[in-house]
Amino acid sequence: MNAAHIASLSHAKVAVEVVPETGSTNADLLARAPTLTEPVLLVAGHQSAGRGRAGRSWLSSPEGSLTFSLAWKFDGGPQQLTGLPLAIGVALGDALAQLGVQVQLKWPNDVLKDGDKLAGILIETQGAPGGGTWAVIGIGLNLIMPDELEARLGRSAAGAPWLARMERDVLLAALLDALADSLRLFAAQGFGAFCARWNLRHAWQGQVVTIIDNGQVLHEGLAAGVDDTGRLLLDTAEGRIAVLAGDVSLRVKE
Repeated sequence: MNAAHIASLSHAKVAVEVVPETGSTNADLLARAPTLTEPVLLVAGHQSAGRGRAGRSWLSSPEGSLTFSLAWKFDGGPQQLTGLPLAIGVALGDALAQLGVQVQLKWPNDVLKDGDKLAGILIETQGAPGGGTWAVIGIGLNLIMPDELEARLGRSAAGAPWLARMERDVLLAALLDALADSLRLFAAQGFGAFCARWNLRHAWQGQVVTIIDNGQVLHEGLAAGVDDTGRLLLDTAEGRIAVLAGDVSLRVKE
C-alpha cells in the first residue's frame, strides 16, 4: 500500500499515512489528536493490539484484512455525534455495494455478509484544542477469513474474496471517499440523513431479538429498525421502546 497513491486516487482531500505495523491505529490517532490540524487516514498493514467495541480484541491477518482509522474533526461536542457509528455503517454498506459486495447492518456498529461479521467499527472521541471534537473512526474489514483465524475467533466470520483481488490502494481510496462524503453529510444533517438507508440494510428487521448487557437480558422484542437518532426500536409485549446504543449486544433469539 502506498500513501501517495491512495491520496491521488481519492477526491476526499485527506492526508493519508501507511505504516507496516502498529499496535492500534485508533490509539495512535487519539494520541496525536491535540496536534492534528486536518483529517488523517492511518492505514496499518497489521495491528497487533486492534480493538473492538467494549474493549474487545479485533483479530485480523495482515494478508486477509484491511485495518485503518480516520481522524475527523467536528465543530460540536461529542453529544452531537449520536448515531455516527450507524452512519459509518451506511457509508461502508453503500461503498461495498458499489464494489459488488452486498452487506447488511447489525445495530449498533457491525457490517454483516450472509449473516456473519464482515467489518467492525469503533469510534472514539477526544476534545479538540480550541473547541470541537476529534472523532477517530476505526474500521476492520475482513477480505479473506483463514480457517486458523476463524478458529481463534471461536465463531464463523465473513470474508469478501472479490475485494481481496482488488488493488489495495484502489479499494482504500474508494472507502475513504465514501467515508469522507458521509462524514460531511453527517456534520451538516446528523443521522437523520442516513436513517432510511440504514433501515433498508437492517439485518434482523422483524426478527425477535434480545438486548443483552453484561450477560443480563434487558429487553426482548421484534426488531423494528432505528429512529432518526440511531436508537434501536423494539416492539415488545409492553409496546414499542427505543434502545440507546451502548455496551450492549444484539442476539437473534434461538
